[in-house]
Amino acid sequence: MPHVETIIPAENAGRTVKSIALRELRLSRSMFSSLKFSGGILLDGKPVRADVRVQAGQVLSAHWADDHAPTLTPFSADFSIAYEDAHFWIVDKPAPLPTLCSAHQAGPTLENALYARLNCPENFVFRPVNRLDKGTSGLLAVARDAHAQQLLQRQLHTDSFIREYLAVCRGRLPANNGVIDLPIGKAGEGIRREIRSDGVRAVTHYQVEKEAGALSVVRLRLETGRTHQIRVHLTALGCPIAGDYLYGQADERLPGRFALHACAIRFIHPFTGEAVRVESPLPGELEALLNPPNNC
Repeated sequence: MPHVETIIPAENAGRTVKSIALRELRLSRSMFSSLKFSGGILLDGKPVRADVRVQAGQVLSAHWADDHAPTLTPFSADFSIAYEDAHFWIVDKPAPLPTLCSAHQAGPTLENALYARLNCPENFVFRPVNRLDKGTSGLLAVARDAHAQQLLQRQLHTDSFIREYLAVCRGRLPANNGVIDLPIGKAGEGIRREIRSDGVRAVTHYQVEKEAGALSVVRLRLETGRTHQIRVHLTALGCPIAGDYLYGQADERLPGRFALHACAIRFIHPFTGEAVRVESPLPGELEALLNPPNNC
């Protein structure tokens, strides 16, 4: 059963169980409340009330059962695990592989591919921290348990969790670097998004890395995380991503995908405090777009 614990130091003697759990064990208020009522908050191995005051040398721990594991069909896929430790995997997702299984996606996904790669462990639950569209390749963080997922997700959309992308797009950006600050909202009833004055603020930082004929390679960093944000922002500047069948034009050289790749993830490890940076190069099929005579 997953758990976290701390030994009470002298300076924390007299504080309540709840304050130690929230500040030292770093449980969310909702998780603490749930565990308290299920008997998952223990002091020296015994269930304890939230208002009990702790003493130096006591051990406060939180224990929780994993979510009910879904029934998964293992699927073998060619992908790499770029980083792993006791709490996280950083998976390099190929495209056009969907991330999650769902009622509308019963076929191969990264979820059941990772399940197969780990030899189908009992009670496996897939816990992605960030998300990637089916047509986007690259790095995606996956937590090994619910607490690790919760801690790392707190960093999303802050300076502690940075995601960078490489895009091969058509045309030239208005400058070699800049910030796209344009609000995004739904375009009708489907999944398509558009720039709207009544939309939600969306901010993307960009740097042009290379130009090849009619194409540009652009490095992008998300400050916010709106649906289809990079795709919508580049299209708004007249530089749609190559192969983007929803916002531009499909490319037969990129069946089922478009030229967007999550190339870097940087975060502060919530358990060690260390800075972690993982990188992934532009995939071969996207590099090939830049080579004559294909860069037109």
